[in-house]
Amino acid sequence: MEFNVRRLAADAGTFLSRAVQFTEEKFGQAEKTELDAHLETLLSRAESTKHWTEKIMKQTEVLLQPNPNVRMEEFLYEMLDKKVPMRANNHELLGECMIDSGHEFGPGTAYGSALIKCGETEKLLGSAEKEFIQSSAINFLTPFRNFIEGDFKTLLKERKLLQNKRLDLDAAKNRVKKARAADTRSAAETELRIAQSEFDRQAEITRLLLEGISSTHAHHLRCLNDFVDAQAAYYAQCYQYMVNLQKQLGSFPSTFSNNNQPAGSSSASISVPTAQPAASLPAPPPSQTSPALNELRSTSGTRKARVLYDYDAASSSELSLLADEVITVSSVPGMDSDWLMGQRGNQKGKVPITYLELLN
Repeated sequence: MEFNVRRLAADAGTFLSRAVQFTEEKFGQAEKTELDAHLETLLSRAESTKHWTEKIMKQTEVLLQPNPNVRMEEFLYEMLDKKVPMRANNHELLGECMIDSGHEFGPGTAYGSALIKCGETEKLLGSAEKEFIQSSAINFLTPFRNFIEGDFKTLLKERKLLQNKRLDLDAAKNRVKKARAADTRSAAETELRIAQSEFDRQAEITRLLLEGISSTHAHHLRCLNDFVDAQAAYYAQCYQYMVNLQKQLGSFPSTFSNNNQPAGSSSASISVPTAQPAASLPAPPPSQTSPALNELRSTSGTRKARVLYDYDAASSSELSLLADEVITVSSVPGMDSDWLMGQRGNQKGKVPITYLELLN
């Protein structure tokens, strides 16, 4: 018990000595040992690394999960070391809503079929988003968080220890200056040598840890590359899903070449109908043999036609069709007798007669 009391008294004395030295430095009443320029530069670099790492982490979390309430919930689950419950994201919720409405309107109708196809694609987008968030959290956010909560805390601890050793060194220097008696001065000089040795040792330890920031930057660069790769793969996957959906709906925007995507480019989860060769086209309905078709071919006028079956264009000169939609058709001189020129809005292309029913 006597040893513990003495140790406590010694620690209290050291703490008081440091407090006095720190206060006198603040008021300019005591000299302060300055760190060398290289060490100061390393300390500044470490602080900057910590500052920007935290900001990048925060903004990345906002990007991956814009809802602050959900972010707070995930943080609490992480603090409690519990698994975050799985929930549908916005894309998946929209997809389920579209699919349900499509079945309500009838999958055999043009609108119902389109809703179901859009809903399936939205669910695929939601699944891709979840994979992107999970990959980014593991390969990007986790290494950044490990630096803040691990390596940088170790740096702070060693830096604080260096600050204490500097205060002890400067306090020892002041005691040497104030010493008058020979024996007191000798003891003060011995304490100064010990304080100087401990300060130099701690400064070297701190310097080595601070120089490790370069390795941290290299590691974070690799993590950044992984994050960019994950983003590129995610956006490319989403783009492909939407192109496939556009192909199914037959509504390519004008900035793309109409209907020039190969049928095999669809994903495994989205089935894109392939064009049937002309030799196996469906037999023309009875209405097609009516005088209306002969009249259309003999004039330069246009007629409305209802699409009987889905049709996927085989080339950019053809127009993709969706069952039950209504398009405008016309006859072009010199065109094969099995084809008409179809138009939907600003889109034009050849369409097979056997897929159409001319309207009166």
